[in-house]
Amino acid sequence: MNVAIIGCGLIGNKRAQSLKGGHLLYCVDKNFQCAQNLASQIPGCQVLSNWQEVMTKPEIDIVIIATTHEVLTEISLAAIKAGKNVLIEKPGARFSKELEPVIAAVEKSNVLVKVGFNHRYHKALSKAYEIFQTGELGELMFIRGRYGHGGRIGYDKEWRSNPELSGGGELLDKGIHLVDLSRWFLGEFPEVEGFAHTYYWDRPVDDNGFILLKTAAKQTAFLHASCTEWKNLFSFEIYGKKAKLEIQGLGGSYGVERLSYYKMLPHMGPPETSIWEYPMGDDSWQLEFSALLDDIKHRRQANPGLKDAHAALTIVEKVAKGSGYAYHA
Repeated sequence: MNVAIIGCGLIGNKRAQSLKGGHLLYCVDKNFQCAQNLASQIPGCQVLSNWQEVMTKPEIDIVIIATTHEVLTEISLAAIKAGKNVLIEKPGARFSKELEPVIAAVEKSNVLVKVGFNHRYHKALSKAYEIFQTGELGELMFIRGRYGHGGRIGYDKEWRSNPELSGGGELLDKGIHLVDLSRWFLGEFPEVEGFAHTYYWDRPVDDNGFILLKTAAKQTAFLHASCTEWKNLFSFEIYGKKAKLEIQGLGGSYGVERLSYYKMLPHMGPPETSIWEYPMGDDSWQLEFSALLDDIKHRRQANPGLKDAHAALTIVEKVAKGSGYAYHA
């Protein structure tokens, strides 16, 4: 299928390298040189001067939106109106209310919209979900998740530190991945508590977020997202009454991706342990795009979709507001 990428920075480049089954025809970025640099790597790819032009191209089947957050919904609505299938980078919008007209537009259209929660497609997390679905873990009790990085020189001056462009801080950037993964395993969380704070970086958005979520059955997810981690970290643990799953690393600077399965024995004591390691490169972006193509082919609802993003955003902004951050008002 023919693809246009709007936003040709780091994530746009990753998307361009992960389009197995897709043909990239157009690159768009307000920084023309940035778009040109990406297009030059793809035979036959053209550069457009603004994103509105993409919507007039009947040959485009899928629009990938990898821009800063303040224009995600504006571009999404235009693409839906133009009859394009859409892959929007997470979080899908700056806050939940921005997504509501997009959800309404999709319900009246014949297109699919997927939100880029690519962590669901990491090999260790996909394998963990596969094991979870067998029922081998028993009834789930709680999840513990941590996701952190250390920023870089000038991080407080980048667009993610500007609430008008980003919509929030670390809660929204890394925390929303943890929330989405927790919802994937445990479902809806009617009880939301938490705290966000700016400890280190001189910026108006949080650099650490602590979230406590509870299902109606009191299954709990306690999560921490941070950009004062200094050594990059990803850890996600899923506790059942019969076994535990532990995911560590995401590849690259986060360390080798690893899934450990600890099965409780009848006499308890040290568990029976199985470990899977995935030292290869991160192919979650490619698997995510392939899933979108499959959804389009079979005309089924994209998953994770807009309603997943809306639910995750609602949780994140509730914690942010309760902590005194008014940028979601």
